[in-house]
Amino acid sequence: QVQLVESGGGLVQPGGSLRLSCAASGSSFSLYTMGWYRQAPGKQRELVALITSGGTTNYADSVKGRFTISRDNAKNTVYLQMNNLKPEDTAVYYCNANRWVNGKLNSFWGQGTQVTVSS
Repeated sequence: QVQLVESGGGLVQPGGSLRLSCAASGSSFSLYTMGWYRQAPGKQRELVALITSGGTTNYADSVKGRFTISRDNAKNTVYLQMNNLKPEDTAVYYCNANRWVNGKLNSFWGQGTQVTVSS
């Protein structure tokens, strides 16, 4: 019922910035916990940041102080502002929506957007 489309990825130099967007279509966007995950070649997918329906945020230690997750419920969009990017940030970034409904977890994923940090 929820479709997610990421955008904003690309090639950036170390120390640069990039903002990812995730546009959601469907109902009850404001009730979902939204998250950004990433997966680098040969590595498992990891949580980068999340933001709850109440605005509480959580970040992976590797991105604390550099990345900021935010949401605009009026636009059904979640953002990931990435500053001071490092080569280690290179990965496919995925948008995720989670919501518990009557004891069942509803989870949705976007198609991913490539972020490459290289000089």
